[in-house]
Amino acid sequence: MPLLYLLIRAFGASPEMLNNVIFRIRNLRLLGNTLLLAGSVLALDILIALPLAYLSVRCKIRARRFITLLGVLPLAMPGYIMAYALLGLGGYNGTFQALFGWNFPRVSGFSGSLLVLTICTFPYLYLNLRTALMGLDQSIEEASRSLGHDAKSTFFKVILPQLKPALLAGGLLISLHVIGDFGTVSLMRFETFSYALYLQYISAYDRIYAAWLALMLLALTTGALVLEYRLLKQAIFHRLGRGASRAKTFLNLGPWTIPAYLFVGVLFIIAVVLPVTSIGFWFNETALASVSFNLFDAFWNSVRASAPAAVLTTFLALPLAYIGVRYKTRLSNPLERVAYLGYATPPLAFALALVFFSLYVSSSLYQSLLLLVIAYSLHFLAEAIGPVRSALYQAPPQLEEAAQSLGYSSIKSFFKVTLPLLRGGMIASASLVFLSAMKELSITFLLSPIGFDTLALRVWSYTGEAMFAEAAPFALTILIFSSLFVGFLFSKEWKKT
Repeated sequence: MPLLYLLIRAFGASPEMLNNVIFRIRNLRLLGNTLLLAGSVLALDILIALPLAYLSVRCKIRARRFITLLGVLPLAMPGYIMAYALLGLGGYNGTFQALFGWNFPRVSGFSGSLLVLTICTFPYLYLNLRTALMGLDQSIEEASRSLGHDAKSTFFKVILPQLKPALLAGGLLISLHVIGDFGTVSLMRFETFSYALYLQYISAYDRIYAAWLALMLLALTTGALVLEYRLLKQAIFHRLGRGASRAKTFLNLGPWTIPAYLFVGVLFIIAVVLPVTSIGFWFNETALASVSFNLFDAFWNSVRASAPAAVLTTFLALPLAYIGVRYKTRLSNPLERVAYLGYATPPLAFALALVFFSLYVSSSLYQSLLLLVIAYSLHFLAEAIGPVRSALYQAPPQLEEAAQSLGYSSIKSFFKVTLPLLRGGMIASASLVFLSAMKELSITFLLSPIGFDTLALRVWSYTGEAMFAEAAPFALTILIFSSLFVGFLFSKEWKKT
């Protein structure tokens, strides 16, 4: 319904106004900037994630566990936190100037957005590629070698085509993230559709033009989804014939050993050392007593919005996942996929749709905590379904059938037998949504009540005013909470390596 109202608002103007709104030269520039940024980030992510995944899975290298850690660590740092950290490094009062006396130029614009978004998004592609490489059958590579192909030819003709689904899945996530990003491009002052939508909202507040910018964002994300579907349509990547998989062997890097270590070391410095050093330096410069009350207030507001959203989202995900797993029909899969609409919609466009909708339905709902919690729940519903669905697949349906044979109703047998088995999946879903909502900036900015400052809003607002010392405690708090989730993820990966 919010998206429907967005369409009504967009087409609610006269033909002359629509012509002026749609065919502005500025829209072409915004489209070019958005596509250029998304394409450049994706290209750099491939250049980083593909060799990193190959090193961690297929090569003889001592730092395999460290590489796995490096591949997931940037997930702990939201884009606006990374932008804050890199902005704080340069300039006459930056970290480099204070520590080394070097006036390092402050990155901004396209180059700054490209650097930040590349660092923050390559883990999405790395994790997909690493999983795909671990599942490849090495007997296919041995067959290629037996036909006279060397390691290089085997990689490009045999291995790389098998990684197409992982490349497309990771590329889709990265494209959706970059297209919908608001925090990074706003701090770096690079105009994309998201940044233009934000400027339109806070300055002119032209609802028709803002609605059209939101729809253009939606068109880009829809195009990315359609392209990914068409590229994978009717493709076959699994084994068709019978045979035994070979034990995994590791490639000896030989003369490429030193370049491999240099690649990992430089990436670690850029993605981890420099941002953490910047945050630590500015935190040390902070008069903590002066911001302690604001820090606690922002932390409490973040928890106050994220905790109810985590609970509500988990309970919304439960029936959708249950229908998708237990009652597979022609309608169950589309019904479950509806949950992904809120996640695929760029956050700023999604929030603007809810703004228009709440103003039309009930003005008391606008800028209320209830609307913010609902928006979090609808946006992160797709994240909550996965763990619940996985837990359902591991809960035998025969247990419910046995309970029903003993006289329990369908509902009572679900609550008595199945629900306790889903506890782990539901806790994982709630934790994931809680951490995602704690870091969310775009939806919080448009929908939060007046005077309702969260950790994310504080970091973004202080950084926009170049108040890096004041932003440090809020950035560090988000970083610590995000690291808890990444640590949980890496603990599982550590056991696999």
